[in-house]
Amino acid sequence: MYLKVRVIPDSKADLIEELKADLWRIYVREPAEHNLANQKVLSLVARQKGINPSSIRIVSGHHSRSKILSIRG
Repeated sequence: MYLKVRVIPDSKADLIEELKADLWRIYVREPAEHNLANQKVLSLVARQKGINPSSIRIVSGHHSRSKILSIRG
């Protein structure tokens, strides 16, 4: 399964907005530096889906706010 996400780093709270089944907007407190925001995104998506974070990987957008995630399981 693929999930398109738009990440907003340096937010006041960690929050997921599910715009469509495969399109989410994710707010994270972490800055977009040293992979901190990406790691938090993977953690939040895993918690929301009830799966292990290692089952999720970033397919596209490692250095962009728009990302495509691949979810196994």
